[in-house]
Amino acid sequence: MLTWIGFSLSIVVLLILSRHQLALGMAAAAVVLAAFTLGFPDMGRALLDTFGDPSVLLLTFVVGLIPLIGGVLEASGEMDRLVENLRIGRKPFLAAAPALLGMLPMPGGALLSAPLVERGAGELPGDLKTAANVWFRHGLLLVYPLGSSLIASVAIASLDLYGAIPYLLPAFVATLLIGYLILLRGVGGAGAYTGRFSLSGLLVPLGIILVAPALDLSAKTAFQLPYPEIGTAVGITVSLFLAMGIGRLGPARMRDVALRMKPWRYAAIILAMFLFLNVFQLSGTPARIAALHLSPIVLCVAIGFVLGLVTGRIQAPMSIVVPIFVTAYGAMSGPAFAVTYFAVYLGYLVTPIHPCVSVSVEYFGSSMGAYLRKMILPVAVALVLDLVAAGFIL
Repeated sequence: MLTWIGFSLSIVVLLILSRHQLALGMAAAAVVLAAFTLGFPDMGRALLDTFGDPSVLLLTFVVGLIPLIGGVLEASGEMDRLVENLRIGRKPFLAAAPALLGMLPMPGGALLSAPLVERGAGELPGDLKTAANVWFRHGLLLVYPLGSSLIASVAIASLDLYGAIPYLLPAFVATLLIGYLILLRGVGGAGAYTGRFSLSGLLVPLGIILVAPALDLSAKTAFQLPYPEIGTAVGITVSLFLAMGIGRLGPARMRDVALRMKPWRYAAIILAMFLFLNVFQLSGTPARIAALHLSPIVLCVAIGFVLGLVTGRIQAPMSIVVPIFVTAYGAMSGPAFAVTYFAVYLGYLVTPIHPCVSVSVEYFGSSMGAYLRKMILPVAVALVLDLVAAGFIL
């Protein structure tokens, strides 16, 4: 009985606090759950498994550095150069511009891509601009190997990052097609550009962004690393120093970038997430939920979507669903991970408590109701496709 009470209270705490600060919400939820279910020895074990695990610490380091790369690209103007040299029509521009800026992880970061969408969309209605900004900005979260949500979720499921990405590619392609054919239906015309095309303006920032996953994959392929996160840390570090060198950012400007991007908040999310995960596993809660004999489709797709919707996050729902799945059905395969991650992602994409949703609605002068009406059809289509895939996989 205490286990159920503790788990219920921890979820309430998580839902309330994570709306403001995810790391605080997950850490507080871990404390509440531990207070009801663990003795002091197990509490100590959960802390040691979190703060004494080199993989967790390396992952924390990596996720803390990733926002700095985006911040440097923004501060140096390289990201603007990249977007400016995408010489494509208005319809593909509305998809590509927010997607590229989506690689700059920061709370409410949709405000970075909103001016570009405004420039490209022109007279189109505000609800369409809002939907396009949110939908396409987050599409790369499904396959981008430097996305902190994907890195953390793969680690929770004990999968290889580059082994999991191919299973997410169909979801990524479906997302692009659904957005392109449904959200941008009827949009036409040429893109709006103000300067001459620069090949270096296109290739240099792209190179900075791509060097990290290229080095990461090369290191993991060429060397037998004691911890795979070492390759990721090397790639991220090289990418950051490359961005700083090309952008000519010295210590003073880097301090400003760090203050704006707040990398410690992203690092804290990883530590808090694994603390909650370790407490959750030691508490016996996954076994109790698994004993309810939920079907894997209900667990992975329905509950995953709802948790994404009510938390406005990806990591927190994955921290709950994956341990339950593993307890009930064994190790999570790449395809099972993909349908689960996609369901959580769709809930996260449409929820009003997602910061990017609220700031986009405000920026384009739309309303939450108009935004949700615009998103119902594409999200429903994507969710049905995920359910069909789950029926074959789970």
